[in-house]
Amino acid sequence: MAVPLYLDVHVPRAIADQLELRGVDVLTAIDDGCASMIDEELLERARMLGRVVFTQDIRFKAMAEDWQRQGRPFSGLLFGHQRGAPLGKYVSDLELVAKATELADWLDLVVHLPF
Repeated sequence: MAVPLYLDVHVPRAIADQLELRGVDVLTAIDDGCASMIDEELLERARMLGRVVFTQDIRFKAMAEDWQRQGRPFSGLLFGHQRGAPLGKYVSDLELVAKATELADWLDLVVHLPF
């Protein structure tokens, strides 16, 4: 089963568009009507929807790492620094996550991209 993704507001729309073209189930916080939610609410929203979050916001990553330490459940968070790789590399890595893994593989994890 594929892993559905949830993209934070800090992620360029081009990444979502390319993932959709590749057949990845992707939902952006903007398309979900949640653009004004704080990070904690977005992480909880993604958990409720059964989606792994991708963000380029370092504070969002730090908050998820705090949740990890506290044992608070979440669906997983993938972090890629805005200057860490070209957009195409993030698209490739996110497509791999979505198509080659299971949601259970990501529960309560914070993982850095690119691989």
